[in-house]
Amino acid sequence: MKGLRFAGWLLLLGVLAALWASAVTAAEPAAVFFDDFSQRDLATLTQSGWTVRDKRGHPGIEGAAWGGDTVRLVDDPEQPGNRLLRLNARTDGTPKGTHQAQVCHARKYLEGTYAARVRFSDAPVEGPDGDVVVQTFYAVTPLRFDFDPEYSELDWEYLPNGGWGDARTRLYGVSWQTVRLKPWTSYNQTLQAQRSVEGWHVLLMQAAGGRTRWFLDGEALDEHGGRNYPVSPMSINFNLWFSPGGLAKSTAPRTYQQDVDWVFHAKGQVLSTAEVQAAVAAYRQAGTAQVDGVPPANPPLASSCDF
Repeated sequence: MKGLRFAGWLLLLGVLAALWASAVTAAEPAAVFFDDFSQRDLATLTQSGWTVRDKRGHPGIEGAAWGGDTVRLVDDPEQPGNRLLRLNARTDGTPKGTHQAQVCHARKYLEGTYAARVRFSDAPVEGPDGDVVVQTFYAVTPLRFDFDPEYSELDWEYLPNGGWGDARTRLYGVSWQTVRLKPWTSYNQTLQAQRSVEGWHVLLMQAAGGRTRWFLDGEALDEHGGRNYPVSPMSINFNLWFSPGGLAKSTAPRTYQQDVDWVFHAKGQVLSTAEVQAAVAAYRQAGTAQVDGVPPANPPLASSCDF
């Protein structure tokens, strides 16, 4: 009987040890980046690792400005207590009167799952419609020179007014190998969903095993691979810009908006849209506004936030 009791105690101790080890493992920071954009202001946003672009240059209208007044943190009108990252791009039809918006996180992301909940819009919030405007969520490596072999980019782009020789409203998913800007020559693989996607959507990209997979609200849209697979750590970005030659012939001021509810990356993990949404819901229920468990690149890489 004593032997049985002793064996029982050993079994109980083993179970408790396993539970403790599980709890310790669960408490360790995961290789996950998450931000729900609940920061008070832009100063707090930059303190949490984001850069608001202020450098001129590609993409968009040559001579257009980029700056802090195009990026805001606002209360969510549909969900009390929630906050949103809001990008505002405005123009009066001239380069001098054009202001574009971009935010960038650290250049340290490569394989794994990328996701964001984004609100696209089909028309400006003020002024006449008709500009070729591009609303985005993407990860990118700086282009050091023409046809840079280390250039990498995974890019969602929404064109509500069409553009680039095609007037149809469409959503792009683009996996890039490399590019030359002038004269334009690109090497990439694309998907095109030729329909309006106005409103809130969860955009998701999986990069694993030499393939990139693209999902809209859990629906698989395409799979890319080969030479277009990313090879160099990328920064996570959102921007809102006007296509060169695509400004409507009007001098009336107009403003376009794009909102972001949250962004998520799991390093080296292939997660479904449902799994990402469950993780986001768990973070929010726990009151966790940001997690930054993805380690820096080794050696650390600067994010210039100008592309």
